[in-house]
Amino acid sequence: MKRILLFVLTNVAVMVVLGITASLLGVNRYLTANGLNMGALMGFSLIMGFGGAIISLLISKPMAKFSTGARVINQPQTADEAWIVQTVQKFAEKAGIGMPEVAIYDGEPNAFATGAFKNSALVAVSTGLLQNMTREEVEAVIGHEVAHVANGDMVTMTLIQGVMNTFVVFLSRVIGYAVDSFLRKGDSQSSGPGIGYMVTTIVLDILLGFVAAIIVAWFSRQREFRADAGAAQLMGRKQPMINALARLGGMVPGELPKTMQAMGIAGGLGKLFSTHPPMEERIARLQQAQ
Repeated sequence: MKRILLFVLTNVAVMVVLGITASLLGVNRYLTANGLNMGALMGFSLIMGFGGAIISLLISKPMAKFSTGARVINQPQTADEAWIVQTVQKFAEKAGIGMPEVAIYDGEPNAFATGAFKNSALVAVSTGLLQNMTREEVEAVIGHEVAHVANGDMVTMTLIQGVMNTFVVFLSRVIGYAVDSFLRKGDSQSSGPGIGYMVTTIVLDILLGFVAAIIVAWFSRQREFRADAGAAQLMGRKQPMINALARLGGMVPGELPKTMQAMGIAGGLGKLFSTHPPMEERIARLQQAQ
């Protein structure tokens, strides 16, 4: 609940700062004079930035189950299933969080954690992970995912995404109005936004969206370092996590749906847009940790 409150307050604070900055720079008066309702735009940006992100967070668990075909282990049917549930329970108790749902899904080596609340999350591992790693390595991966839950990473990622969305929506439309007003200077006949506004807004939505994606991806990579360290702490030593990362580095990780890539143990595309650091960097960071 504290993180949800932080999420709301941060988005409100972003809008307040944007509004104050626009007023101090005189942008507010100029745009209002040219037909832009700043109050309405701030409200629209807040709803767009906050609304989409919070809805994605709230439906993250059912969407994860549906998109991966994950099967929740309500009653373990095999010794492996019982061991996975016991391992998640052990780490959850040690991390001080509620017992997550535990699931298995068919696919190449990977694992993920998701959920809106850390006391009712979901931790899932793939069949490929179980088949290609030792139990100690799988245990380290599970510890990594439980660490994500304990750190509140799902809410934190939603928070940063919501803030970035708000900036993109607000700035693209403010600049769009300014460009449109400049292009139509002296044209008192027309009313409402023109082609300059529409084109500028579309272009800036795309360009600023790329910038926002780079910032979100950078933040996601920092989360991975913290979750690796969290797994080492939960296990009482770092070597199993180092071994697990080394093993994953020699495999082709299973691809998760786009909306869940940041929640997996491995994944991402390109250096700037990757949600996960290179395995060598993660191993080096763990080896250097005290």
